[in-house]
Amino acid sequence: MQWTDEGIVLGAKRHGETSVILELMTIERGRHLGLVRGGAGTRLRGVLQPGNLLRATWRARLDEHLGYYAVEGLNLRAAGLLGAAHAVHGVIHLAELCRLLAEREPHGRVFATLQAILDGIDDPLTAAILIARFELALLAELGFGLDLSCCAATGATADLAYVSPRSGRAVSRAAGHDYRDKLLRLPEFLQADVGLPGAADLSDAFALTGFFLDRYAFAPRGSALPTARARFLTAVTRALPEVVAPA
Repeated sequence: MQWTDEGIVLGAKRHGETSVILELMTIERGRHLGLVRGGAGTRLRGVLQPGNLLRATWRARLDEHLGYYAVEGLNLRAAGLLGAAHAVHGVIHLAELCRLLAEREPHGRVFATLQAILDGIDDPLTAAILIARFELALLAELGFGLDLSCCAATGATADLAYVSPRSGRAVSRAAGHDYRDKLLRLPEFLQADVGLPGAADLSDAFALTGFFLDRYAFAPRGSALPTARARFLTAVTRALPEVVAPA
């Protein structure tokens, strides 16, 4: 068995004295692992950093085997992100989110979105916007998408301001006014490509996605939201004071 694909490095774990088990998010085959001989050495160490884009050739005798990777760097962006704490924590958090997906199942949209985020992750505000939207999209990819198309109470499609924590459906400002303390706020930038969000909008967005990620993705696995997520939000707060509080 052999194939070649592009992949984004999610992580690499030492295996033996000189090899690593490399985890990639590939275009055609989703999250896929393989052994890289010599991956722990100085020649490949910088290539196998999380966030880098590689061309990888995977070989194995049988499809169900771990197999071996031969890799070539295409975009070694990781080195340029080390000076920005929000970017370092953001890449780790993105990898944790991708690990919610089953291995070897294609998720082309996830790969494309991940690539776009990594291309803009050096800017803290852009990173926060894109990662909040990615969390929302990943819920849908996992089968737990929120229904933000219309108000659950009235069917209205305009001025959707809240989300019901029980149903995951949008609620209009008018219909949710009397229950607003029990609803999750829905910032406009999660619904449409509008102007840059403010501090409250970003905080509301991560509170919303975090609530449903915890309920549907992490809690059922017996784990909490990744610590890298909180560290990313803290780093964004420090980079852009009063923009977003950790959620």
